[in-house]
Amino acid sequence: MPLYMLKRLGLSVLVALTVSIIAYLLLHLSGDPAIALAGEGARQADIDMIRKTYGLDRPVVIQYADWLWHIVRGDFGTSVYFKTEVGPLILEKLATTVKLGIFALAFSLFISIPLGVLAAIYKNSWIDRLCLAVAVLGQALPNFFFALLLIMLLAVTWRVLPVSGSGTWKHFVMPAIALGYYVAPAFMRLIRAGMIEVLSADYIRTARAKGLPASKIIFKHALRNAIVPVVALAAVQLGYLLGGSVVVETIFALDGLGYLAYQSITFKDYPVMQSIVLLLSVIYVVLTLAADLANAWLDPRIRVS
Repeated sequence: MPLYMLKRLGLSVLVALTVSIIAYLLLHLSGDPAIALAGEGARQADIDMIRKTYGLDRPVVIQYADWLWHIVRGDFGTSVYFKTEVGPLILEKLATTVKLGIFALAFSLFISIPLGVLAAIYKNSWIDRLCLAVAVLGQALPNFFFALLLIMLLAVTWRVLPVSGSGTWKHFVMPAIALGYYVAPAFMRLIRAGMIEVLSADYIRTARAKGLPASKIIFKHALRNAIVPVVALAAVQLGYLLGGSVVVETIFALDGLGYLAYQSITFKDYPVMQSIVLLLSVIYVVLTLAADLANAWLDPRIRVS
């Protein structure tokens, strides 16, 4: 197990480093940061001054190495638009995004586990078709469109939930539903496939022959084994929810990391953009690593691969 952990940790560090390089290059290849910071109609002298002030006149490799060195030391730079340190600014917004991601993941599991179990028990029946239709609808609806539908129904027509803000738990209900429903179908299909495979296993037939109650067979024996792959997928999907919350947070005006990313893109705040991309990438890698280690702990056969 320790050797497996070291191998996975080394691979995760390489992935995070590669992502940071790609993200840094993409932001700089999208246009000249000095021209973007100077704004439209800026004089060449002003552009040159900005380029020199922020060190943009140096080779890109040197800029990246200097930026990474400051990141390692905990210095994320200073925001161009907000005029404050990037590190505390991002940490202040991160809590809202993490809360939204956890709520969205909980909602997706809340609807996908029962649907997946039902679809497996009544395989190839109308119940199975109905559960699959719900899954297809979840992936067919863009989350921004679904978010607008929720606002029209729950905030405008019935007025049971607030439209925007992040002050109470009620402000997270609609964003969590809009974000979580999109990832629920992946869980549902995985649970359905796992349950169908487990329900046909020999030990399940033995349990039935012994006269165990159907509920005990399904929830204690079958679901317990079928849900193991969900651990890995849940970690990956949580990373996706954290990184994919930009649109949903913008629609509901949640003061989180996604909304901050939208603002930094709008105002061309490169230090904030770079730090957000790096942070979300590292979180995604860490969650994937945690899922791999959890699966290796649950199933020792994975450690030898």
